[in-house]
Amino acid sequence: MAAEIINVTTKDQLQYGLDIRKKVFVEEQKVPVDLEIDEYDVISEDVHHILVQNEDGEYVATGRLIYYNNETAKMQRIAVLQDYRKGGYGRILLMAMEKRARELGLAYSILDAQCQAENFYAKQGYETISKEPFDDAGIPHVRMKKTL
Repeated sequence: MAAEIINVTTKDQLQYGLDIRKKVFVEEQKVPVDLEIDEYDVISEDVHHILVQNEDGEYVATGRLIYYNNETAKMQRIAVLQDYRKGGYGRILLMAMEKRARELGLAYSILDAQCQAENFYAKQGYETISKEPFDDAGIPHVRMKKTL
């Protein structure tokens, strides 16, 4: 499988990512759009959006990372279009996000994983650090961490 990793630098690229997130989170999972789209959905040196494009030129996955603290990235809004979820794109996206965090000089990654995706992140080396699940937009989550 060929995939291109795109570090988002234009408003058009940002919009492709937002469109993926709206399909996954708003349409499929019924997250209110005003909770999904927030102040980090901009082109900025403090926010890093990533897109994955498949071999057919389709944008199939997106995610963003922000600075959690001076040594930790917070991976957020990780979304893969439904038709591409078994194709390895989630792993490719996460690896690209981790690479970007290392390039930024960060040593750790944290994320709030939907409980249904906890095993996926565990297979990528993340450890659950929250004591019990918590609610985010009506969906149970756990906090996970990984040394980069």
